[in-house]
Amino acid sequence: MSSDCLFCKIASGAIPAAKLYEDDEMLAFRDISPQAPQHFLVIPKQHISGPGAVTATEAELVGKMVARAGEIARELGIGEGFRLVMNNGAAVGQTVFHIHLHVLGGRPMGWPPG
Repeated sequence: MSSDCLFCKIASGAIPAAKLYEDDEMLAFRDISPQAPQHFLVIPKQHISGPGAVTATEAELVGKMVARAGEIARELGIGEGFRLVMNNGAAVGQTVFHIHLHVLGGRPMGWPPG
């Protein structure tokens, strides 16, 4: 855990979040600034700075995050149409440097995102 990381603080319970799922490895919670009717994040409790920092050791955990995202999407009624987004680096919009998976759905989404 990184003491100055927002998502580490949420994962530890020091900062509250609208939790959708939690286990020993990960947490899913609603985004505080939703970009779609359904917008939640899935984060590992382990601090990993971003997708570019994932090693072979953490790859299984990231796969579990994707699988859990799909399960939650189905529970929320968006299982047939949702977008998964991970940003890596400030240049592409990463603002919290703790890997996180955005899950967005509940409205049509064309390309480019928006």
